[in-house]
Parts: sequence; structure tokens; C-alpha cells
Amino acid sequence: METSHGICRIAVSLGENHSRALLEQVEHWQSFLALVNMIMFCTGIPGHYPVNETTSSLTLTFWYTLQDDIMSFEAEKQAVYLQVYRPVYFQLVDVLLHKAQFPTDEEYIFLPKSCSPTWRSLTGFCVSFFFQHTEALLYGFQSIAETIDVNYSDLADTVMFTIGQFRLFSHVQTITFPRALAEWLADHPVMLSSVLPLVLQALGNPDLSVSSVSTLKKICRECKYDLPPYASNIVAVSQEVLIKQIHKTSQCMWLMQALGFLLSALPVEEILRNLHSLITPYIQQLEKLAEETPNPSNKLAIIHILGLLSNLFTTLDITKQEEESGENAPPIKSVPPQTGPNPVVVVLQQVFALIQTVLSKWLNDSQVVEAVCAIFEKSVKTLLHDFAPMVSQLSEMLGQMYSTIPQASALDLTRQMVHIFASQTNDFPPIKALFELVTSVTLTIFQQGPRDHPDIVDSFMQLQAQALKRKPDLFLSESLDVKAVFHCGVLSLKFPEAPTVKSTCLFFTELIPHCADIPPVAQVVQEDGKLLLLAVLEAIGGQSSRSLMDQFAEVLFCLNKHCFALLTVWLKEALRSPGFPSSRVSLEQKDTFSQQVLRERLNKRRVKDIVKEFTLVCRGLHGTEYAADY
Repeated sequence: METSHGICRIAVSLGENHSRALLEQVEHWQSFLALVNMIMFCTGIPGHYPVNETTSSLTLTFWYTLQDDIMSFEAEKQAVYLQVYRPVYFQLVDVLLHKAQFPTDEEYIFLPKSCSPTWRSLTGFCVSFFFQHTEALLYGFQSIAETIDVNYSDLADTVMFTIGQFRLFSHVQTITFPRALAEWLADHPVMLSSVLPLVLQALGNPDLSVSSVSTLKKICRECKYDLPPYASNIVAVSQEVLIKQIHKTSQCMWLMQALGFLLSALPVEEILRNLHSLITPYIQQLEKLAEETPNPSNKLAIIHILGLLSNLFTTLDITKQEEESGENAPPIKSVPPQTGPNPVVVVLQQVFALIQTVLSKWLNDSQVVEAVCAIFEKSVKTLLHDFAPMVSQLSEMLGQMYSTIPQASALDLTRQMVHIFASQTNDFPPIKALFELVTSVTLTIFQQGPRDHPDIVDSFMQLQAQALKRKPDLFLSESLDVKAVFHCGVLSLKFPEAPTVKSTCLFFTELIPHCADIPPVAQVVQEDGKLLLLAVLEAIGGQSSRSLMDQFAEVLFCLNKHCFALLTVWLKEALRSPGFPSSRVSLEQKDTFSQQVLRERLNKRRVKDIVKEFTLVCRGLHGTEYAADY
């Protein structure tokens, strides 16, 4: 084995490094072909990689190199070389398929199958073959499926038809191949009738859990407008496997996402009917759990049910359907226009009271609260303005949840609400009240010590930045302590967690431009802006990771652009202090940095370069090999 491994390395090295030169020596073409055949033998060396041979993988790069070299020649030469080497690559496919086979195993079913002439012409293999060979073929087709031109689909037609005839439900590759061709199926919906029975039957097999559910999900996503005739069957089979608890939690979530894609293409009446049929068992379970005394088992069941609902609502989106049913919709796809209230909103309104009942017993449990937030966050992202009828209810519940047990998930949901509804006149009052409440509660956390809650600080800064971006008027409220929020931001810049620092820098880049139009912002920046600058300079001086320098540079650029006169004074005062922001920089270097920054009020990229250069000096890394490689 060692000897053959060494010979292979020599042959492959010769081929990889000199293939073009050897190709050009036309008079020695037979010698080079002999070398290629030697490498072919190494690719197909007996044994199963990597158990009892490790030689075959050494050759794979060579085949790419040879292909690239042949295709780099002009058309006339290329045609000559292809005559010689096209058969070599056909042989390579056979060799690779052989190497891809699993070892013979008594547990594998012997598959006597009389192949059609078309199938024989495709594979070139005998009439009867072991499943290992079939599985390797399917794996090979799957690996190239995404590159198949849907306009040249004879190959895919034949393979897909044959898969539909096999009904090999106990093997993974049979199921994953249709997944790889999901986009092709969208252009050839007639084949769905052959493929779907295979996938739906596989759903009932626990051994095929991951492959069958992921395949159905991709088909439902890519082919949803062709699936209405099969919708009732897909929903029924999915309900059955969910009730029998055949799949693990993650696969159950994928399955609900698949059903969301499927239902999105149906008329509203059918969506509502299927939704009620699908979620009624879970609502009944939730009602029962809400009446029982809280215990760990009930908690897991509640979180599981809420997770199923949130994953269903993640992909159940009829708003896109309405967009796609316009003039630019594909003429072949018939998309029914939707009228009336969004069915997801109807269902959410019906279960809202039940969710409140569950929360009344589990309001102090962070995991249950997070699961509830996930349902509404995903629903809001999907429904957008269709969610408006529930804004007031949800705002009130969110305020109650966050006041009881502050959590990042509640802040993230609040941010989504602000993003979508803060600019809507009718929805502004409840959004304003919610924003002020969560801000007040979070400021209390900062007073008590925020260091143990970096996730809350991160989400809070993102929320403040979103409010400034979408509805700056929120910062005009007398109920909002802008000065306190500003100081919380300065403190958050010193957190070691990079995501928190990035979110805080984003907050300041949104806040500072409003010095001109929001008096409370102008006042706090004028009075305490120097504290912000000092925090930024400390970070640049070495207190924060070098990977965050771009974010700090953006804050510095923002101050320079909108508060130039103040920044000029603050920089002079701050950099005058000995040893600040680093003992490694001289007064002259600090003066140069200050002048360079103040000069760049339009070129943000240049300011970032200046900051990166200065932070290297501050850290004693300027000119080192380490800095050059970073």
C-alpha cells in the first residue's frame, strides 16, 4: 500500500504540474495517455476510501486540471483533444460511481430490476444489480442535478420516471434526489404525480426522517403553485406523522415550514380550512396544558407546540401571492386573488386569548416567553401590514411580558413592530407606549448593572437605532429620558461582546445626525458628547478588538460630519492628556491623527483607514509582520 501510494503521488504530481506541456507534445500523445490511464487506475484502486485505501483521493485534483487545460485551447485543438479524452472522462464517471458504492451488506436488499432500454443506455449497466449500485447512481445524479438545464431535460425525465417506479422507500438517496431536482420539477409539474407518492410514503419511515422532510420542504417551496391538487393528501399525511410523533423536533419544525409554503398557494377559504384542521389538535393540547399545574413536562410540550405554530407562520405568506398574481406573474401559474382578512391573522386572533392564558401561568419562565415571542416575531415578519389588527393587543401583552421578565426576544419583537408600524398613524399610539415602557424597564436594568445581560443590551441598542431610523419623533417624547439612553450607549461601547458593540455604534450613527432636528438629542450631544468621544478613543487605543475599528470609525466620522466644531475642541482636549489613548503614541502622532480625522468630512472609507493605522500605532503593532498578516 505504501509503495502504490508513493507511485500514485509521483504520477499525479507529474500530471498536475505538466499536463498542458505534455498535451502540447502531440508526438508523445500515447505516452501521456498512458500516464492518464495510470492515474485512472489510482482513482479506481481497489478498496473502500478511507477505510482500506487512501490513494484514490490524491488523484481528484488532476482530473480538474486536465479538464481545464483541454478547455483552454482554441476550438480546433480542443476538438482534437476531446476526441481522445472524452472517452477517458466517461470511464472516470464509471470509476467514480464504483468508488461511491457502499460495501456489500446483508442488510441491503437485492434489487432485481429489468431496466428499460433507455435506462440501459443511460447507465450502461446490466439488467440486475445490487442496490448499492443504484444508490451510487442516484447520488451521482443528485450531485449534478442543480446544473441540469431545465430546457434540456431528457435525462432528468428518464431518471425521475425511473425513481417513481422504484419505490425504494428504505434508502436515503432515492428521497434526496427529488429534492435536488425540485426546481426542475417546478418546470415539469406533470412529474409530481410520480414523485410525491414516493416522498409522502417515506415520511412515515423514521430512518428517512431528515431526507424525506427536507425533500418535501423543498418541493413545497419550489413547486407550491402546482401543488393545490395534492394539498389535501400532503396535509393529511403530514398530520398523521406529526400526531404519531415519528420525527424529532427539528424535522417536525421543517415539516410545518413545508406546510406553510404549501398553504400559501391556496385560496383563502382552503387556507383557513386546512389551517383549522392542522392546528386544532395542538390548540386542544394547549388548552389542556393551560389548565394544568405547571411542571417540566408541560413546559416542554408547550414550547414544542408554540414552536410548531411559529414555524408554520414563518412560511405561510399570502402577501407574496398577491404580488405574484399581478401582470408579471407567470402565465402558466394560476394564482387565485385573495380577498378579505389574512387567514393567518384570523387564526392568530382566535388563539391569542389562549396564549395569554398560557402566559399567565408561565410569565416568569424565559423559555416559554421566548417561544411566544417567536410566534409573533415570525408572523409580523411574514404578514407585515396585514398584522395591523393585532398591534394594540400584542403591544399590551409585550409590555406585560417585558415588565415581568426582561428578555432580548421581547425587545427584538418590539423592534419589528417599530420597524413596520411606527410610521402608521393608527398604530403609532400603542407602539409609542410600548417603546417608552421597554426603554424605561431597560434603563432600570442599566442602573442595577447590565454586565450580566449583554443580549438585552445588544437588542436594546438595536431597538433604539431602529426607532431613530423609522420614527425619530419617538425621541421627542417627554416620557423618554434621552440623556439616560445616551449614557447607556456610552457604557455599552465598553462591553467585550462584539455584537453588542456593533449595535451600539449603529445606535450612535443613527442618533448623531438628529442633532439638527431633535432638541433633546442636540442637548445631550452638546453636554455629554465628549464622553462618547473618549469611549471611542479608548476603544481605538486598544480597549476593543481590532475587528471593531470600522464601527468606531463610523461613529467618529458621524461626529465629524454633524458636530464638527464640538469635535475639534473635544479632540484637542482629549488627546492632550498624557498616555491617552495609549502610552505608545507620541503627542505628534496624536496631533497628526486629529488633523487627518478632522480633514475627512466626506470620505468615510478614508476615516476607517486612518483609524486602522492609528490603532496599530496605539497597540505597538505598526509595521510588524503580525499586523500585515491580520
